[in-house]
Amino acid sequence: MLNLPQMRVADPIRHESLTLFPLLAEPVGSVDYLLSDEAMAAGSVTVEEVGEAGSVPSLVVSNRADHPVLFLEGEELRGAKQNRVLNTSVLVAAGRTAIPVSCVEQGRWRYVSRHFSPSGMHSSPKLRHVLKKSVSRSAEEGRGHGSDQMGVWKEVGRQMASLGSQSPTAAMADTYAAYQARLDEFRGRLKYVEGASGLAVAVGGKVVSVDLFDKPSTCQKVWDRLLTGPIMDALEVGAVESAVGGEQVQATLATLRDAPWKESPVVGVGEEFRADLDGDRHASALAYEGSVVHGSLVAAD
Repeated sequence: MLNLPQMRVADPIRHESLTLFPLLAEPVGSVDYLLSDEAMAAGSVTVEEVGEAGSVPSLVVSNRADHPVLFLEGEELRGAKQNRVLNTSVLVAAGRTAIPVSCVEQGRWRYVSRHFSPSGMHSSPKLRHVLKKSVSRSAEEGRGHGSDQMGVWKEVGRQMASLGSQSPTAAMADTYAAYQARLDEFRGRLKYVEGASGLAVAVGGKVVSVDLFDKPSTCQKVWDRLLTGPIMDALEVGAVESAVGGEQVQATLATLRDAPWKESPVVGVGEEFRADLDGDRHASALAYEGSVVHGSLVAAD
């Protein structure tokens, strides 16, 4: 059974069309894990292609650390034969584990490195919606955590065209690189709020994503990375007045707590739950030892 923590919505912080609502809660449990970027930087975790030939929807993680390592849905990994994003959040135990991914660089299938590196970037809510909707359907039908790869490429290309960026390999990374100064600007205005263990994101007048973590320290570490995706969506909207208030976020959280959660096969260790909600909203949660390590909701545009 899934027990989401009670969250309190803090005062919003805004920049242009992007509004963040920090979410506060009492820490639940004491799960010890490393985040993927810090584990890769320390050399205790490596991520590589599945064999020399590779496989677009899968990568292999080798974990030599003393703790599980958390990879987040939507985080981007760069290198090897093509850049990928995680299809779902995964806690990887010691040893070797295959993780489900999607390609966000359609025009490259050749090695530029043996191992992947963290990019410090995260998929936009629009792209995460494509991922979560299709992965939930695949999991429910017993086909694992595969995504709609064509839908992923379509969304990467759509945003690239919308923002006027170019890439010789149709790489999501190149769109982000073209707007690095704007990413820095937004993140400078939207700093982590002390004590937050989650955040709800609104672009314009709509709540587009919610992310919950088991402790503030995780939220603080991933805050800047997690913001990169919503910033890219906000850049498409431009500087419009946000109409979202705290009551809308509270209603979204209530819907999330009361969602028709169903247990789903898990990748790695822990338990996975998924729920489809009204308004083309989709949610998932990864729990371990009684704690929701990462829960999230994304909504259609």
